[in-house]
Amino acid sequence: MRFSKMKSVVLLVGALLGVGCAGTQARLADARLERYTSDASGFDTHSFFFDTGAEVIVFDAQFTEAEANKLLEFIRARTDRPIRYVVITHPNPDKFNGAAVFQRAGARVVASEATAAAIPAVHAYKKFYWVNVAKAFTEDTYPAQATVDVTFSGTYSLPLEGGAKVELTELKHSGVTVTQTVAYVPSSEALIVGDLVHHGAHAWLEGGVREGKVIQDVASWKAALEELSAWPRATVHGGRGDSAPVAEAIAAQRRYLDGMVALVEAYAAELGERQRELCGEQAPAHYSQLEKRAAAAFPDHVLPYLVGYGVYGLVNRVACGG
Repeated sequence: MRFSKMKSVVLLVGALLGVGCAGTQARLADARLERYTSDASGFDTHSFFFDTGAEVIVFDAQFTEAEANKLLEFIRARTDRPIRYVVITHPNPDKFNGAAVFQRAGARVVASEATAAAIPAVHAYKKFYWVNVAKAFTEDTYPAQATVDVTFSGTYSLPLEGGAKVELTELKHSGVTVTQTVAYVPSSEALIVGDLVHHGAHAWLEGGVREGKVIQDVASWKAALEELSAWPRATVHGGRGDSAPVAEAIAAQRRYLDGMVALVEAYAAELGERQRELCGEQAPAHYSQLEKRAAAAFPDHVLPYLVGYGVYGLVNRVACGG
């Protein structure tokens, strides 16, 4: 079955080490990290949730409230423990649009100050596209702008029961969008990084929204990847694709980004005097060609359709002065 069509249930982390009193040990012995994956209508987005044995923390809230409700049902089929927090790893709509579903279930939404500040502009930009260009939603059906309950700057340890730990770190470099948070579960050495890593999958190459424009900054993305070296024994769990040891995940994502930059630059050069077509009404046809070339260049990567959606950000940087 194609990856993009699957709803996957993957037990990523088994029993975690317990500390403290016997009751605490009993709860932590049940702790686990699991993954939910939307189908292609939700952009094959992973959300992770960590059941500490006493409570649940969700990482990224999906693209729509309907998909968030599926995620909530998925969690509820596996645990009845209270959902305390939803962590937003970065300001893209497939990470924050579904947040209200979990707030209504009693959870608090946590994001860096930079992510919280970026959400309104990203929401406006994406709503305009999906309502007025793609016409996949109406003004009434597109998700309302997400609100954040808890913000932090730099690092933040979630207040959890029973000795469990989840440590949030805002990276110094912006990564896949305008700001990036990673979440580390020390007991299992799990590092949850959102779309910063698409291991074995094509990446969302759009970039971040700044002042109403999308800006792709591959150099910053690569610098953010290098920051993951601060967790040398971690397993990286990205927003799409497979999980991988941190060194492998960094190296593979850098190769992919370098390869895609070279591919787009070569394609633009081939067009010669027609290069300006990449910046006008004919651009979508070229995006389709780039999607095909990306699939051929990375035959082992799943989800090539993501290139067709997001490569315009990289194209704008290479050929259109963006």
